[in-house]
Amino acid sequence: MLPAAARLRRSEDFRVVLRRGSRAGRRRLVVHALTTDPSGAVDVPSAARAGFVVSKAVGNSVVRHRVSRRLRHLVSAKLGTLPPGTSLVVRALPPSSTASSAELGSDLDAALRRLGLLSSRRPAGDVPRPTRPADATPDHGSAV
Repeated sequence: MLPAAARLRRSEDFRVVLRRGSRAGRRRLVVHALTTDPSGAVDVPSAARAGFVVSKAVGNSVVRHRVSRRLRHLVSAKLGTLPPGTSLVVRALPPSSTASSAELGSDLDAALRRLGLLSSRRPAGDVPRPTRPADATPDHGSAV
């Protein structure tokens, strides 16, 4: 479960993000995002917040809750990397009912990249492989 401060809870909050925010759609989900301008805000910008829309078109109650839990877990890992004051609404589409967590994660990452909220560089644990083996380094004339 996301902490209360990280959740969109009011209908008005969802409505504002859906109407004024940017949208990026993928096969299994649509992400709506609204980033508030911290320079125009009177208060200190709040942490990033997220809300989820999983309609009956996705499936029965069990399927909808499974999709919602998966999306909540994926988004909770990304909230800390988003700019303060960002509000997200993640809307699940019917193909999300048969998608794995990895597929939902790749769609979420692609949508966030398209919205400019996620950098396109490699994840921190992903180290590029060397193009040649380490033992094949050339000897530059060192006399032994």
